[in-house]
Amino acid sequence: MNLQMVLLQAQAGGGSGIMNIAMIVLIFVVFYFFMIRPQMKKQKETSKFRDSLLVGDNVMTAGGIYGKIKEINDNVISLEIAKDVIVKIDRSSIYQSAADVQQQQK
Repeated sequence: MNLQMVLLQAQAGGGSGIMNIAMIVLIFVVFYFFMIRPQMKKQKETSKFRDSLLVGDNVMTAGGIYGKIKEINDNVISLEIAKDVIVKIDRSSIYQSAADVQQQQK
């Protein structure tokens, strides 16, 4: 009698294991579509923007400094932040200026 009860309990519990796995998979799918995918899309847009930089573009650095690109060399950009004040920064720290973003949205 004990063996039959153990077998019945094992069969009944088998369905909940599949439900647990399905819930875990569902959580990963939700994380992917609401967190990972939008972040990847944003990174692609930022990378595309950095690749399309030209001399004369107004940009903002990661530190919040606004300036105008004077020269571009591989990964180093010369940025004029005030009259006759030029700093060299890494290309990966360049972001599109807020004014340019607003103009593109209009």
